[in-house]
Amino acid sequence: MSVSVPAPVPVPAAAQSSAAAQRPGAAEPAPPRPAREGPAAAVMLVVGFVLLSLNTRVAFGQLGPLAPVAGFGTGTLTLLGLLPPLCMGLFAPLAATARRRLGEERGLFWASALLLAGAVVRILGLPGLFIGTVLVSIATAVVNVLIPVFVRSRFEPRRAGVMMGVYALSMGVGSALVAALMVPVWEASGHSWRTAIGLAAVPAALAALGIAPQLRHAGRGAEPGAARTGVPSGAGAVGTGVPGSAGTRAGDTRARAGGAGVGKGGDRSGRTGRLDGLAWSLIAFFGLQTLLFYTTLAWLPAILVDAGVAKGTAGGMQSLFILGVAIGGFLTPVLAAARTDQRPHLFGVLLVCALGYAGLLVAPASAPALWAVVLGAGLGGGQAVAGVLYVKRGRDHDHVAALSTVAQTGGYLIAAAGPVTASVLHAVTGTWTAPLFAFVGVLLLSTVASLRAGHDRPAAGPAPVAGA
Repeated sequence: MSVSVPAPVPVPAAAQSSAAAQRPGAAEPAPPRPAREGPAAAVMLVVGFVLLSLNTRVAFGQLGPLAPVAGFGTGTLTLLGLLPPLCMGLFAPLAATARRRLGEERGLFWASALLLAGAVVRILGLPGLFIGTVLVSIATAVVNVLIPVFVRSRFEPRRAGVMMGVYALSMGVGSALVAALMVPVWEASGHSWRTAIGLAAVPAALAALGIAPQLRHAGRGAEPGAARTGVPSGAGAVGTGVPGSAGTRAGDTRARAGGAGVGKGGDRSGRTGRLDGLAWSLIAFFGLQTLLFYTTLAWLPAILVDAGVAKGTAGGMQSLFILGVAIGGFLTPVLAAARTDQRPHLFGVLLVCALGYAGLLVAPASAPALWAVVLGAGLGGGQAVAGVLYVKRGRDHDHVAALSTVAQTGGYLIAAAGPVTASVLHAVTGTWTAPLFAFVGVLLLSTVASLRAGHDRPAAGPAPVAGA
């Protein structure tokens, strides 16, 4: 008896590509290359990016120089040091929603508008300072998450490290310039801290104006980020277990295909996935580095004053610290992005930080400018290289957004404990020696935490699933 075999049904190439991408162990398709801009559009893109970057940390660097001269109490400074990392951790997931509904360009624009509003509210007395700081921190949380995705989607892959370096450099320069003007403006305005704080509204307005021309590139539809990267509609951040991510939506199998950042995520039941070693490593490294950054930013002038440095000089050292942040923030991602293994760069950053803290422990008043710059370079490099890690470890635009969201949500919540813990240790011991030794201990933890985040998995076979 003969058996007739049905002729094979032709499968469209797009469907074949999609099916291949979903098979466990299948290689991910290369991310689409950004469309080339005309000269004028390219200039507007870079200028807008720089103006946005200049403004990102301005508000957070204002209080340090003012603290020794403006009469802020310890409780006020502690709370104002706690609010930025706490709010950025709590509201980092908001960036995923903003990206899904608005796209990167609109998300960055509206975040800039909110940051401008917060800068204005901060002028309205002490209650306004607290409320405005919360608004600025929420806006910064969105910018922090979207910037690595924006860089990957709008610039050539080979320029990702340079642009992340430009971001960190501009961020540090803007903050350093405004910080350096705090005491002179306070003195010129008859000792008005409100006038000095109000200076932050200028770069905030320039940032909103600078990013506005990019609105014409914003994707259309409910989920522009997905449409622009070739991810099916409904896909958000791939494989993280973050609400709204593809890893939590039914039918997504790529999150289980051995990709970084998730364990047992993206199953067909839609259950939230568990984070894998890469995600935890990114959270721990970024969180510990950010804890040190914001704690040092809040208390460096007080540490120097206790060591015998004049109040005005200590405020000036804050500006040098932020200048060091700009230098380290530019050089580290540029160097790290050129390699596939970033562990040597991460260890180098931690050694520079250790040198700065050792200087503050041994001879704080002998060379405060040197310690401020060295410490700023180390901590600035640690902050900036995290963006390179998201871009290098992410498979596509959505996965970069997922890693950035997860790392910054957990990382900033870890960092929020820093300023308060340092204040308590200082109050209990009556000296800054104990907090500084604690900072060195945090560096040791960060060394261990960075091991997984600093390199790709071996290419042989699919990555193991956490908890399998």
